[in-house]
Amino acid sequence: MTDDGTPRRYLKVQQHLQDLVTGGEYQPGDKVPSERELALTLGVSRMTVRRAVDALVRMGLLTRDSTAGTRVSSPKVRRLLNHAHLHSITQMVAATGGRAGGRLLEFQTGVASGRVAEKLGVAAGSPVVVIRRLRLVDDVPFCLETSYLSAQRVPGLAAQDLLDGASLYQVLADRYGIAAAVGESVISVSVATAAEAQALNLPDQHAVLLYRSVVQDTQGQPFEYLTSVNHPNLVVFNIGEGRSAPSS
Repeated sequence: MTDDGTPRRYLKVQQHLQDLVTGGEYQPGDKVPSERELALTLGVSRMTVRRAVDALVRMGLLTRDSTAGTRVSSPKVRRLLNHAHLHSITQMVAATGGRAGGRLLEFQTGVASGRVAEKLGVAAGSPVVVIRRLRLVDDVPFCLETSYLSAQRVPGLAAQDLLDGASLYQVLADRYGIAAAVGESVISVSVATAAEAQALNLPDQHAVLLYRSVVQDTQGQPFEYLTSVNHPNLVVFNIGEGRSAPSS
């Protein structure tokens, strides 16, 4: 089979390599075959393989080293649960040497469903602020987060308050006197929707780490219900020290 250099050929090679990396055949730190080996195995040119590998490096799935070769990336984000000092994702990313970033995807006021109302301790149909963000480490997407806040507790909160990577928890503390304390959290494995997979650069219906938390303030009152869809190759969860809120 010869390489015709078409974008379709390059994308097929990229998808093949991505399936190998995310499918469990390689573990973090494992060295992947050289470009020459991959080109021979797949019957394409080394240039096509190089383009595919470059794309996976940009996505954070592979790491290229001039001496050690190309390896599967280790997790870039360690999310600490119940840590006494590190509360926000921005802090956690910085603590592990990464550069945190984010994109505000949605900010709107809606009504609380039965489930959200139960988590926030409000009546069903009560107004809630819904905030959806894509979180980044070194410009690589690693999780999609949706926060539900009781609108009565955050009057005047606007999308502009969260632009340029501003911390939600810092805004809540400075403007509303809401200090995050204990988080009751659950971690499970789920399957990414088409939109989630696209946002996180994953194959359709790929497994993801689903993190859900009811965050209370220092008075023991719930103020946020958080759902977080995490890239399984880029995020690991660790138990931290003490009891504290999870992230924002």
